[in-house]
Order: sequence, then structure tokens, then C-alpha cells
Amino acid sequence: MNVIEVQDLRKEFKSYSSRSGLSGAFRDLFTRNYKVLAAVDQISLTVKQGEMVGYIGENGAGKSTTIKMLTGILTPTSGSVVVNGMNPHKEREQFVRTIGVVFGQRSQLWWDIAVQESFRLLKKVYRVSDEDYNNHMGHVIETLEIGPLLDKPVRKLSLGQRMRCELAAALIHNPSLLFLDEPTIGLDVLVKLKIRKFLKEINEQYKTTIILTTHDITDIEALCERVVLLDEGKIVYDGKLNQLQINAVEGKQVEFEFLTEVLSATLPSSPKLHWEQKDATTWTATVNGDEQAVSELISNVIQKNPIKNVRINEISTEEIIRKIYEEGMAIS
Repeated sequence: MNVIEVQDLRKEFKSYSSRSGLSGAFRDLFTRNYKVLAAVDQISLTVKQGEMVGYIGENGAGKSTTIKMLTGILTPTSGSVVVNGMNPHKEREQFVRTIGVVFGQRSQLWWDIAVQESFRLLKKVYRVSDEDYNNHMGHVIETLEIGPLLDKPVRKLSLGQRMRCELAAALIHNPSLLFLDEPTIGLDVLVKLKIRKFLKEINEQYKTTIILTTHDITDIEALCERVVLLDEGKIVYDGKLNQLQINAVEGKQVEFEFLTEVLSATLPSSPKLHWEQKDATTWTATVNGDEQAVSELISNVIQKNPIKNVRINEISTEEIIRKIYEEGMAIS
């Protein structure tokens, strides 16, 4: 069953520019110069129930614009959007009862009242029964460890405490679909680990579908098997996270630590091999090839140079994504 079905989705914005000088300002009163920019450009995708999908890209790639169209905040310029069997914009009142949304830089909690009072107000808004609220939220409050925070005003909470409460607030009505837009921005490692653990639990227990946008690649690696990579409003990759590494950069990094100083002239060279020097005795080779190519490289280097240590590392997801944007690669 597809929870999200998007076909040829496009969102355009007008970017106005002002003319210079007094005469230009006067002309702007009657006619304005503008350009039409496509923040999201003809994207299509489907998401199945229970999937955890990482929706990633650079600033301005169109991530938040897509999320706002999927949640009914923005109306698409063209294309079709069906989420939970509904049109998010046209059936908004019924639709919002089926989703939860957390924006890392916006709050849905009331600033000056206690957290538990915000929860009670949201319970009324979503028409959640006392029984359902107690059964579900008891588990959420315990897992996120926010019990001691419930009687405190939101303005008295730290960023990490507030974000855990924001996540709990988004789940009061136990939605089948959860949108998370930069939910761990600015948080310390311990809070991130708690949030990741909790998201895994609700995904396993309730089959909650989760769409996660973030610049923290470790969040994606910890939670998502599937990633959708966006660049200039277009999808350049949609598939398994582990397959991204194979498709984008076929190879591994081999770090050699030598006993003595080594010159580049003494190291093997080939079109599929790239060397980087860390210091006088440490070199890193990026090998575009399979395990046999790595084995041959190590054998050739050891025969010619005394080795202190060798480490083989998979190329990181962050490095892969950096290369995709720098080189403008289209990944299939």
C-alpha cells in the first residue's frame, strides 16, 4: 500500500527585483521585474506504509517546499499529490488528523504554558479520547523521558528537551505518517540517540511511515534504508542507502601508514587510483574497483615499502553526497 503518491510535482515562485534609482522605484510602482523559479521541478515518487525515507539535499534544493506540499501547507503549481488517500490541500481538515509534523525551527507548543497543557489542547484539537491518549502517550512520555518536563513552561526548556516534547506532541493522535524536517538540528549526541531509538520503536510497533529531512547524515544512516536525493528541485537518486555507495563511488579507501617517509613516485599509479597525503608517512588511496583491486594494491605497496599499519575504510555516505554535488553526477 502506497502512503504517498506524487506525480510530476512542480512548485514555482516569483522572484522580484527592484530597479535602481528614483525613476526605477517609480516604475516599480506600476510594473515589477521578476523571474519564475522552480523550487520543485517535476518530481515523482511513491512511499509505502512503514518505510523510513531520508529526503536529503543541499540548502535550497527543494526539501522543505516538498514537505509543505505533502502536508497541505503549499499548493502545487502543477502535478498530483495523494497522501493517505487524500489531497492534502483540498481535504485539509480530515487529512491533518492522519499525519504528524515536526519542524526543527518551528514550535507547535504554546510558549508560556506547561507542556502538559499544550498536550491537552492538542488532544482536544485532534479529538483523541482519554483512553487512547493515556494508552499511547504513556509509552511516548516514558520512552522520550519527558515526564519531569510536563509541568514546566516550554520557554523554560532547553533545545533538546523542547525537541523531545515537540516530537511527543506530533504523536498525540498516533498518526500513520510522520514528517520530520531537521528534527535534530543543534542537539547534542545523547539527545539524538534517544530520538533515533524512539523513532525506530514507533516504526516497528505502529508501522509508522517516517519522512526525514536532515543535513546530519548520521541520522539517515541510523534510521533510513531508503534515501531520496534532491538537487535543484529534481530527484537525482531514489533507492537503497547502501546501493548509493555502489552506484556513486565504486571503491574503498585504503590508508597506509609507512615506517619511513614515502614519496608519491614510489607509489603505484593508475586511472582508477587516487592518492592523498596526510603527513610524511601516511597516504590514503581511493580505489575505484572491487576487493581484488584492493588486494592487488596492498600487495604492490607492501612489496616496495616498509609498512607500519594498513586500514581499509568504506567511503562515507557524507563523502559520496559531497562528490555528487561537486561533480554534478546523476545517479541511477
